[in-house]
Amino acid sequence: MPEVLLDIILLLVLSGALRKFLGGVRAGMQPRTRTDRPRPSPPGTVHMERDPVCGTFVVPDRAVALSLGRERIYFCSQACRDRYRAKTA
Repeated sequence: MPEVLLDIILLLVLSGALRKFLGGVRAGMQPRTRTDRPRPSPPGTVHMERDPVCGTFVVPDRAVALSLGRERIYFCSQACRDRYRAKTA
């Protein structure tokens, strides 16, 4: 009898975990809406941009920048900037 009770408890715990997992997968698959905004940064943090070539995060004030029209793209080095230029040219 105790074995059956333990099996039932285990089944309930596993079904609850599976339900939470599938709920997270379902929420992750839903398209984002315009009301979804990035969370504000905590005080004392620095805004960083991602280098599109190597993926390194850089501080815009210290990064190598490239202006394309109204858009500014930030790079960790001149080599990454040159690779980006060669790829888009």
